[in-house]
Amino acid sequence: MKAKSVQAFKPDPYVATILNCAVWMFYGLPIVHPDSLLVVTINGAGLVIETVFIIIFFTYSTWGGRKKILIILFIEAIFVALLVVVTLMCFDTYKDRSMVVGMIAIFFNILMYAAPLTVMRMVIKTRSVKYMPFSLSLASFVNSIVWCVYALMPLDPYILVPNGLGSLSAIVQLILYANYYWTTRWDDDDENFEVQMSSTSKA
Repeated sequence: MKAKSVQAFKPDPYVATILNCAVWMFYGLPIVHPDSLLVVTINGAGLVIETVFIIIFFTYSTWGGRKKILIILFIEAIFVALLVVVTLMCFDTYKDRSMVVGMIAIFFNILMYAAPLTVMRMVIKTRSVKYMPFSLSLASFVNSIVWCVYALMPLDPYILVPNGLGSLSAIVQLILYANYYWTTRWDDDDENFEVQMSSTSKA
């Protein structure tokens, strides 16, 4: 917001996380998986926060970036609507609904944690962590660890599996940050950064 530009940041983590939160909110509802109030509340809060992030990103993005975000959000909205309708109409028991929505939630949870892979690739190519915030990587690590503990009391494999993989993804991000922190040119402007990205891509 200060720069009035999204600079070299990518929208991938935000659009992936908003879909992830929507699916997990549905999973935690009493009609799907009873006694999951914490799952609903935290993902409801996450949905609001990610919406704010996307609005900010949309506001300061180029038209091409805005078009991409709109298309992805439209597809995500249709998918969530279809998931709700199919689950409620085709599956009658909590067990079946939990299994179907849980498996889909696992997939999108993994997708959310995999979204930073594009950023990690950029970090390795440019030897710079300028556009991979340390606070986000650390928060992702702590979040996934806490949810792993939660999933063990009692055991909920639908929460445990993706967050276990998420913790590994976050650890890789933190290792990259520690490795490339000292080679990062913090004062480089965005034009120089884009030129650097272009040259590494051609290489």
